[in-house]
Amino acid sequence: MLSSVLLAGGAGALCCWLLVVAVVAFGGVRAGTALRVGLPLGPLVGLGCATALGLPPADALAPAVLSGTLVSLACVRALDGVGDEWGRRLRARFLFGVPWGTLVVVAGIAGFYLFVQQGWMHPNDPLSLPFTSWSYLYPLGVLTAPFAHAGLSHVTGNLLGTLVYAPLAEYAWSHYPTRRGESTFGSLRTNPLARIGAFVLAVAVVAVLTSALAWGPIVGFSGVVFAFGAFALTRYPVGTVVASAASGFASTFYYALRDPVVVASAGPSYGGPWWAGVAVQGHAVGVLVGVLLGALLVAARDERPSALRLWGAAIVYAASVPLYAVWWYRGPSTYVLYRGLGVLLVVALGLFVAAGVRARSRPLLDRVDTGLTRRQVATLCLLFPLLVTLAVAVPTNLAAVSSGGGESAAANAVHVEGYTVTYAEDVRNERVGAFDVELLNESTSVNASGVIVSNPERAIWTQAISAGTLAYSGRESVRVGGVGWSDTVAATRSGWVPTGASPVYRVSLVGPDGERSLAYTSPNATASPVIDGRNVTVANTADGFSVVVTHANETLGRAPLPTDNGTATAGGLGFGRVGNTLVAARNGTRVTVATRETYS
Repeated sequence: MLSSVLLAGGAGALCCWLLVVAVVAFGGVRAGTALRVGLPLGPLVGLGCATALGLPPADALAPAVLSGTLVSLACVRALDGVGDEWGRRLRARFLFGVPWGTLVVVAGIAGFYLFVQQGWMHPNDPLSLPFTSWSYLYPLGVLTAPFAHAGLSHVTGNLLGTLVYAPLAEYAWSHYPTRRGESTFGSLRTNPLARIGAFVLAVAVVAVLTSALAWGPIVGFSGVVFAFGAFALTRYPVGTVVASAASGFASTFYYALRDPVVVASAGPSYGGPWWAGVAVQGHAVGVLVGVLLGALLVAARDERPSALRLWGAAIVYAASVPLYAVWWYRGPSTYVLYRGLGVLLVVALGLFVAAGVRARSRPLLDRVDTGLTRRQVATLCLLFPLLVTLAVAVPTNLAAVSSGGGESAAANAVHVEGYTVTYAEDVRNERVGAFDVELLNESTSVNASGVIVSNPERAIWTQAISAGTLAYSGRESVRVGGVGWSDTVAATRSGWVPTGASPVYRVSLVGPDGERSLAYTSPNATASPVIDGRNVTVANTADGFSVVVTHANETLGRAPLPTDNGTATAGGLGFGRVGNTLVAARNGTRVTVATRETYS
């Protein structure tokens, strides 16, 4: 209760202090009075709230975050004396001052996640596999991937980014005609409703384009989010940089409302580095498409910012995306980041943006008639990376895949309506290695280990759960399905670690019908301690684990691994198990030969 009172009191003090500052801003109270009133009043309000409502710290802080931010914004408006200036500016560009196109897009993305991906029933585990862009051979995935998301944090981040960047892009586009002399509703092109519809349609086209130009499986709206920012950057470079910083604050603000107090402790992690999850190529496509469309718009309106602003804003924005995260695989769970190359690409992008937006319809060379204008050459420079992307994307997205992780793994797989779910280790990743290419001492021939999900009819092949993740948690599940249906397949791992040796484990799969099948057994391993010349090996059998006693490559005996508090005898050794520890004994000598795997 004390911590609740202290936190609530502090939050109350901050809110009351901001309220007093607001009064000062409107000209009602002197600063000294604000100090004398605000500081004592805050803890009293916090104490009253915590005592009367019994609020825990998290519930006490979340309203304070929202109210404090709103009061702070009110203070700024009052200090600037803007009055209704913000509203007038918005109404000058938006119908009724509202970015309707942005709201339609946000509603569409949220609706797809909640209802099509069944996020309403499974908010943290939506159905994403059938809505991922796997191949041109699976058109549904290409069309739906930009609007689908892999999880709640994924869709939340992209919705927040859309709310930050899309209104700025829509403001640059405008619901009203921008040319002098044109009247609103005078034609279809000047009709605000038609212009809102054109904005939404352009968003959908760009979304599918980011999916179609992907070099591999992709899911999420982030490519379009970055296209919004790049489009706005060509007209409002400084405003876009500010929006980029605001995007980070919006994310922090959301999580402050959701989890005002976070407790964490150090522990092992089997996840890859953050940059290994960045779809940098998809982000780059969004940025390039946004810049190209923005350059065409500002050229048509002859509204060009300075080259220095464009260059500076472009590299800051590209770094925040981040487009410098150029990475590749170097094994099942090893990755390499080419940060230096990425920074060079960011700087080059800044130059392309500045040159492409600033270029005018003047001859390329003043004294030589080449038949080309500077604007045409600049447009080609912006198109060139997209053409290269297209050249790589087409063959990559036409490659077919097989099912499972090999014949032996497929024999023990779970089959669900065309999906094959199995477990395998060190098998060829058929999506990453669709073509065998070597560049910068790296290869596309990459192996995968873990739960493999495949569906040749949908061109799906993916390592849905890594071997390291399953070893850490002990149990994971993967959802398969299609439009209107889904099923869950669970993977469980159990194992023992012989002293001084590698783990011996087995992985089972549980299908939607509850039937369990043994999918994988690891090689046997021998403990390092030697007892009276005898070695102890932990072995996998059809019924579970067993201990095998050998001497000079001769098997002296074997026995099932005893149950908890049970005993067994094999090869002249006695075995006893207490909890997660297996002990071998002979002639009064007791040695721990294995411990059971434990999971998070």
